[in-house]
Amino acid sequence: MKKCFQLFATFFSIGAFTLGGGFAMLSMVENAVVHKRKWVDEADFWDLIAVVQAVPGVFAVNTALYVGHKIAGVKGALAAMFGAIIPSFFIILIIAAFFKEYKDNQLVESIFKGIRPCVVALILAPSVKMIKQSKTTLKTVWIPVLTVVSVCVFKVSPIYIIIAVIVGSLIYAFFTDRRINHTGK
Repeated sequence: MKKCFQLFATFFSIGAFTLGGGFAMLSMVENAVVHKRKWVDEADFWDLIAVVQAVPGVFAVNTALYVGHKIAGVKGALAAMFGAIIPSFFIILIIAAFFKEYKDNQLVESIFKGIRPCVVALILAPSVKMIKQSKTTLKTVWIPVLTVVSVCVFKVSPIYIIIAVIVGSLIYAFFTDRRINHTGK
């Protein structure tokens, strides 16, 4: 029960003080669960993030669920999830109640414009760390480059790219698995 409360409190504080969504909270989650609490080691954390990115749903919630489950099972997953969700829910509720009155206010617009670079930095920092942690080579760099060019230049729908990646991954896994099974490695 103590772990569940700690998970709830950890994700509540992260959810309450993070601007910019799931990727912006990555640095705070890593600091809390890897460095401060030592619930997960760094390599496992980045593996966890790779899995969470592949799962449909809200990134912040999926991260909380996965970390919570790894630490304290289903109860831990629920505690971490509610800790991550509750602050956002109430913040959005408060903003919705007052935003209509202040949406055209110059000060509010300036505040939001000032927050944007901070959000970009919060998203960029863990992205750079993920790239450093990954085993990215020149052989694999072409995939995101080709994706950006396809979407931005040739206006290919991201849905087609996702389908192509799924099919390509399945083909790659099939042939890699066959090669391993035939060679015994």
